[in-house]
Amino acid sequence: MDNTTRYERLRERYMNGDLSRRRFLGLLGAAGAAYGLVTPYRALAQEVTEVRFDGWGGVVSEALRKYAFDPFEKETGMKVVDGTFGGSDEFLSRLKASQPGEFNIAHLSGVFDYARYADLGYASELNRDNIPNLELAIPKLVDVLAQYTDGKLSAVPYDYGTTGIAYNRAHISDEEAKEKGANLLIDDAYKGKIGGWAEWRTRVWMAALQTGQDPNDIQDMDAIWDAVRQHRDLALKYWTSGAELMSLLAEEEIYVTEAWSGRVYALQEQGHDIGYMDPKNGYGWQECMFVIKGSPMEACEELLNFMLSPETSIAVAEGQSYPPALDPQKVDLGDKIPELPAFDPTGTLDNLTFADPAYWNGHEADWSKTFGRVQKGY
Repeated sequence: MDNTTRYERLRERYMNGDLSRRRFLGLLGAAGAAYGLVTPYRALAQEVTEVRFDGWGGVVSEALRKYAFDPFEKETGMKVVDGTFGGSDEFLSRLKASQPGEFNIAHLSGVFDYARYADLGYASELNRDNIPNLELAIPKLVDVLAQYTDGKLSAVPYDYGTTGIAYNRAHISDEEAKEKGANLLIDDAYKGKIGGWAEWRTRVWMAALQTGQDPNDIQDMDAIWDAVRQHRDLALKYWTSGAELMSLLAEEEIYVTEAWSGRVYALQEQGHDIGYMDPKNGYGWQECMFVIKGSPMEACEELLNFMLSPETSIAVAEGQSYPPALDPQKVDLGDKIPELPAFDPTGTLDNLTFADPAYWNGHEADWSKTFGRVQKGY
């Protein structure tokens, strides 16, 4: 029996579930020692001992570590090294300065981040056969990624949510929030008690709502930048991470800000009387686990499949307070997840407004530069 045939038979048994990963790699290593197997697969068995993961920090990273990475490490013996970032622009800067293979999986916002990273040459190609749990995901979340990369996948969807308006109910009533919506962020009555994310897309999106424009078809950019400046002048500060957002609201340093739905739910669970509402054309988003070109693919695929298993995905979703990418028509998601903000029981996500990746990526250079100037006071 030649070495290639031996490997293919072992791999077939592994993919059929007849062998655990540890047993598969053990037999592969033994075969290599006995028969002089010198292929990349032997290198995989001997050298891939860890995978690097970078995400958003705070309760999101805590949930992933507790419910996904620690159990994965225990089951497989492979280490997951996790880092954090405040935004995808920050991570992209690190990636551009890195060596090939230094970063492996990134928790990115989709779809424009997926498109942007792919356009910059960082796309990998996942083997779907190695990720059978992907079949349990909401089809729309998978298809919108695959469509951008000619039917191939460089990431798997993992969760979704909205960026709506969070407000302190001790100072702002539900009725006022519903009436004013995004205009709460430019209300003179709350000067010095307003916050906002220091990210150009969100600032432009909220300004579009404040000026009555379609965020995916803006006609008057002068009005947009006037609204962004108005918010800047009224705000106490821009926040740069989910952890900072939660701290500002919990400590009542601010009364109103746009916010990520899951972070608000986490605050509510902690006993803070924070309200949340999604205005019309509010910002809907999905997040994906993007595998960067040059990464150890089979090891990354194994981790992604583990993360997408219902047991793991549901536990992470409950921990980070964002609905999972699992299709509620295929998987029983339990009692808590249907109560989360932005959850869609139909699995269609037709009630959410997503950013058009071509439109937003096409304006990134101009709008991000302009926001940088506005942020500095121009």
